[in-house]
Amino acid sequence: MRKIKIMEHISLDGVMQHENSEDFAHGGWTTPYRSPEGLAVVLEAQGTNIDLLLGRKTYDSWTQYWPKAGDNPMANSLNNGKKYVATHRPDSLEWGPVEDLGTDIVTRIRELKSTEGPDLIVYGSSTVVAVLLEHGLVDEVVLMVYPVLLGTGKRFFSDTADARELAFVSTKTTPTGVQMNTYRYVGELGKG
Repeated sequence: MRKIKIMEHISLDGVMQHENSEDFAHGGWTTPYRSPEGLAVVLEAQGTNIDLLLGRKTYDSWTQYWPKAGDNPMANSLNNGKKYVATHRPDSLEWGPVEDLGTDIVTRIRELKSTEGPDLIVYGSSTVVAVLLEHGLVDEVVLMVYPVLLGTGKRFFSDTADARELAFVSTKTTPTGVQMNTYRYVGELGKG
């Protein structure tokens, strides 16, 4: 049985948005905190033999970068892993190996989770994350917390999300001050 692991880069105030866009002025805020030691911590938490669960926006964004990133452990794990994508446009998926999740993503993710294979890793993909948490499909949440306050931007924890309980597992700190906090998903708050 596969594990589903959410891995998110967030600011101290919970912002997960990274991209530059007209409505978000803080793109690239994680760049100054990257280090070889930090990459090693991410790869250890993620694993090198993985598959990905992605929303379409994250998939499209990553398609522009990772296939051209060269031969390195992070790029190799992302490029070689199968990408399972929540999308209404499955015919335009090019970065493979890839499969769309179909119209009932909850059922398809449950099926994937019950099979043998590598862990299913989620990065970004806030809509997919909300569905996974709502349906109790998450095993672990790994938050890479950067020592910045952004004030605005898309947040990891939505104001409309139901209360959930996580159990602390471990923390590691990179030389640049990024904390990688790992939690086990427990369930609805007060019912774990």
